[in-house]
Amino acid sequence: NFTSAALMRGTQRHNFQEIYDLLESNGASLGFDCGTHSTSFGGKALAEDLDLLLSLIAETLRFPVFPPEHVERLRTQLLTSLAIRAQDTAEMAILTLDQILYANHPYRNPEDGYPETVQAINRQDLLACHQIGYGPRGMTIVIVGAIEPQQALDKVAQFLGDWQNPQQILEPELPATQPLEKTTLNKVDIPGKFQADIVIGAVGPSRFSSDYMAAAIGNNILGQFGMMGRIGEVVREQAGLAYYAHSNLSGGIGPGPWSISAGVDPANIDKTVALITQEIKKFGETPVSQQELSDTQANFIGQLPLSMESNGGVASALINLERYRLGLDYYQKFPDIVKAITIEDVQQTAARYLIPDRLGIAIASP
Repeated sequence: NFTSAALMRGTQRHNFQEIYDLLESNGASLGFDCGTHSTSFGGKALAEDLDLLLSLIAETLRFPVFPPEHVERLRTQLLTSLAIRAQDTAEMAILTLDQILYANHPYRNPEDGYPETVQAINRQDLLACHQIGYGPRGMTIVIVGAIEPQQALDKVAQFLGDWQNPQQILEPELPATQPLEKTTLNKVDIPGKFQADIVIGAVGPSRFSSDYMAAAIGNNILGQFGMMGRIGEVVREQAGLAYYAHSNLSGGIGPGPWSISAGVDPANIDKTVALITQEIKKFGETPVSQQELSDTQANFIGQLPLSMESNGGVASALINLERYRLGLDYYQKFPDIVKAITIEDVQQTAARYLIPDRLGIAIASP
């Protein structure tokens, strides 16, 4: 984690707080993305301070020192976070679902690791990882704001143009996921808690899948729109079984989970699982209404310009164009892409991924 420590080159010492001290100022926004599963950098500053942002990211990426005292400080912070995670029913339910759905896949492992893995990493591991993992190949830089395009190109060339790393390896292709053959339930006991958290789901599409937009619209109807869609309406509002209930679709470079989450009284676990499973079955078998589809399409289209009202929003949008190879005209075509999704597309996509008798069910409770 480069951003968590002061990084030194020669007699210079810079800390990323220098960047964050500029966050409230208006001017240029910079986004950084390296590789497919990415390490990212972002900052905001006055346009005249762009040199500072670029010099800091260039120094950090190319010449990290990983001072031992900072490595140990970060290790302590991570171990504290993992101890907190182990007592968090929502976090442990999500972790458990990943272990069910991705039993023989890298996505089984959490990004923040486990106590034993964090304890085992040493400074030489960090240096070795940096040597083979960081370089200019696969890197995307986006600059948005009060700067001319050619000037931006010149500045990037100034700070990063001579960067080479012949030892850099590109990330290997992800292995295929193996669908569950039957519904699988795992439970984690966390003594002393008063709430249980349930996460039910299956492996969904990646962002590259042709049916991703249909899945995204379906997910919005299922458990996002309004009062958390159908799941929120049925499980929380009508049945009164949950403190919260919603669905989530998290496809990116690889196929993320399509899941439904609920926080409940432990006495209501069985009823909630049965009701959510019933709604999943219904969603794949019964067409959504034209009103549900039209409302969600209008919501998607209406959110797009709002997401680009800031320099940071535009930078994020441009990064996504590159990361997911959407094409430079994607946002111009976006309304037509959304409007092209039909009721049949939503139903068929839901039935393809959310198979009622092949779900992962994760429960963390006292």
